[in-house]
Amino acid sequence: MNTRMLAVCILSIAAVLLLTGCSDRTDLEDATIPLALGLDLDENNKFHVYITSPEFSKSVKKKHHEISEPADTLRQSRIGQDAHSAGAFQGRKYQVVLLGQRLLQQENWFRMLDVLFRDSKNTVTDRVIAINGSISKLIELNPPDEPYLPLLLKGMIDTKSARSETVKTTVQELHRQIFETGITPSIAEVKLAENNDIRLNGTMLLDHKGKYATTLNAQETVLLKLLQKEARKSSSLSFTVPGIPKTGPFQTNMISLSTEGARTKIKTSYGDDKFQFQFTVHIPAVLSEKVFPYNLRKNGNQLDTIIAKQAQLQFENLIKKIQQHKIDPIGLGLYARAYHYKQFAQVEDHWGEALAKADIHVSVNVTFKAMGPVK
Repeated sequence: MNTRMLAVCILSIAAVLLLTGCSDRTDLEDATIPLALGLDLDENNKFHVYITSPEFSKSVKKKHHEISEPADTLRQSRIGQDAHSAGAFQGRKYQVVLLGQRLLQQENWFRMLDVLFRDSKNTVTDRVIAINGSISKLIELNPPDEPYLPLLLKGMIDTKSARSETVKTTVQELHRQIFETGITPSIAEVKLAENNDIRLNGTMLLDHKGKYATTLNAQETVLLKLLQKEARKSSSLSFTVPGIPKTGPFQTNMISLSTEGARTKIKTSYGDDKFQFQFTVHIPAVLSEKVFPYNLRKNGNQLDTIIAKQAQLQFENLIKKIQQHKIDPIGLGLYARAYHYKQFAQVEDHWGEALAKADIHVSVNVTFKAMGPVK
């Protein structure tokens, strides 16, 4: 009898639990689930929030809904977003967070993202993307012959960052870079061209206060990832070979290579009241394109030296660009703090200025492992 009563009690409790789990159910047709969040300033420097969400109703032809709402804060904008939405607003599903160019030209804009970290129900794996241009035009675009905008941008960042052509900075990683004094933030940059073509523009670099500093193209981003020791997968690089003439309208003095397994060593020192960094970059290369006549079998070693010099020049130009803007996307401040803490502690609050005065040298070694199946 006791066993039978125990079984009845267990079944009753299970039934109650199941009913409780369904009591607050929201059908997909009755929900508004934004997949992209955009933040920017309008022409009058008024804070604006943009969202785009898919429509699941069978009765509508347009399968996505865009909302643009002036707001005081991100959380306060929820009321206005609900007022424009037929379904119950369900946040915390963002795939991408878009930051407008006007916003990134202001100091302390990062405080406007406070709710993303303070509300524990929010995710922090959203991809952060800088928009070179108008967010409103981008949000409202959604061409019918391309994937849904949030999924397009997310896929674009994930695939291009795997080839080191941009960076995949999440909301959580951006938080670390903003508050870490030994590094400055870097985020992917997307541009809306004149023909409404969405294209990856490279990587946007910010200063210690989060303000826009400069932009790196795809080649410069690959070089940056090599200096960061983060170019783990195959990357493509192209160089102009000096002494080779162009042929008519064609750029026939170019050579392209792919590299995988590059190794970078960083040595740090301190002297003459400034930090010193020495990079040694070893690039194993596979020739992927050569559009000029050259005897690779006879002069292969010379080609290694030529490309190494061209790569070194581009590394040096990148470092000059970084020092000119007093930023540190490489994260050299982390090395300075680890090996020279006493000296770093004295300049930690203005590390960008200290890095601008530092001596940074790069030596490059390129070794071609394969020349391709054709002579």
